[in-house]
Amino acid sequence: MNKLKERAQRLKTDIPAVFIALKDKKTPWFAKVLAFLVVVYALSPIDLIPDFIPILGYLDDLIILPVLIVWCIRCIPDEVFADCRARSQDLWGNGAPQKWYYSIPFVLIWLAVIMLILIVVM
Repeated sequence: MNKLKERAQRLKTDIPAVFIALKDKKTPWFAKVLAFLVVVYALSPIDLIPDFIPILGYLDDLIILPVLIVWCIRCIPDEVFADCRARSQDLWGNGAPQKWYYSIPFVLIWLAVIMLILIVVM
């Protein structure tokens, strides 16, 4: 159980580190694309398997997301990711970051989906 807590704590710094690596100029372009997809998937309310499906709904969060993060980390050079991980540890020092404007793309996506559904239905 202690190992599971340790991995969960590491994810808490690795996800922001992947986001920081996304903006770093030393990160290769393919790692940036993968990092962007990982960050979008991690923050998105849309899952491959909806969470309301018992057991299966949470498997994508427990399996897919960590696999994507590990894959992304392996694509980022070690020295770059070590620097990004060090910068991400300070990010959570005062609680969760209060950057509400990061939610704007997700709100726009949901609005577009709702509009498409309304167009199809009407």
